[in-house]
Amino acid sequence: MTVSKKCAMTLLGLFLLVEAGNASAYTGQKFAGEAKISMEQARVIALKAYPGKITDEELEREKGGSGLRYSFDIRRGKATREVGVDARTAALLENAPEGPNAD
Repeated sequence: MTVSKKCAMTLLGLFLLVEAGNASAYTGQKFAGEAKISMEQARVIALKAYPGKITDEELEREKGGSGLRYSFDIRRGKATREVGVDARTAALLENAPEGPNAD
């Protein structure tokens, strides 16, 4: 293998590693240190409230509950609902059809 092929393979490997790391990131991850439950735990709670496929997820500051919530868009069939889980208490804060001004 030539030096240029080795260099290309190394760069490709680094690119794929960075992209894999970005795939696990979510909007609002900077607030994760303030949360008492993890994104994974919040997903379980949200999917129990409304089973389906999560199409979007974020951690955000929003009125209601402790002021810090995980918000999920969950699609089942043609319907999408927004499900909110308090990031500090694990309480279900919202389970409603997604509004016309979806994120």
